[in-house]
Amino acid sequence: MDLLTIADSLSRTLRAVRFDGPVTHVYDPLEYARAGYAEYVRRYGTRRREVILLGMNPGPWGMAQTGVPFGDVSMVRDWLGIDVDIDKPLREHPKKRVDGFTCPRGEVSGARLWGWARDTYKAPKRFFARFFVANYCPLAFLEASGRNRTPDRLPVAERAALSAACDDALRRTVGALRPTHVVGVGAFAAAQAERALDGIDVRVGRVLHPSPASPVANRGWAKQATAELAAQGILASR
Repeated sequence: MDLLTIADSLSRTLRAVRFDGPVTHVYDPLEYARAGYAEYVRRYGTRRREVILLGMNPGPWGMAQTGVPFGDVSMVRDWLGIDVDIDKPLREHPKKRVDGFTCPRGEVSGARLWGWARDTYKAPKRFFARFFVANYCPLAFLEASGRNRTPDRLPVAERAALSAACDDALRRTVGALRPTHVVGVGAFAAAQAERALDGIDVRVGRVLHPSPASPVANRGWAKQATAELAAQGILASR
């Protein structure tokens, strides 16, 4: 099964899941930004990969704008070479507008992750010869204030329904790409992968999340990520 089919199936399943307050808006970039994700998969996700780097869920200035995981607009456009028309979510939060590739804001986490890939591998084809970047959850959750609510802070019942669908999609993604390693970018993604992939012949690891909210990540995330990958036997080749 190809990655776009997996994404479409996951998106359809999650339409039936309801999220209550304090969440007021739910963005699914696999729907309104499908063109961006489809182009990403067409270019970079059509064959086996050694390592899946697994994020938590879309950021409001990243994948929510471009359809690409960790999708900082400038990195996706200028390094990955993707620039497509993006639609709007059905209900748009006035403080978290979706402007697609005209969005003037950047996403620090995405700029750090894709910047590391660029600086280490120079050309996308060299990075994607070994790696693929995905998200565990495809949805972004916003509160009335515009504050981003991460999946780990959802109520237990909502989180259970979400996790069941996302676990299945992750297992199918691993079946499609057949990696030797799945590396969670941050503790949440690593924990979800560890649970969802139990019994599957793949090594699950973790690297520090590149969020600017992390004081540790602000002290040279790229160098730390390279060291953490090397400790797992994943050597960054230049």
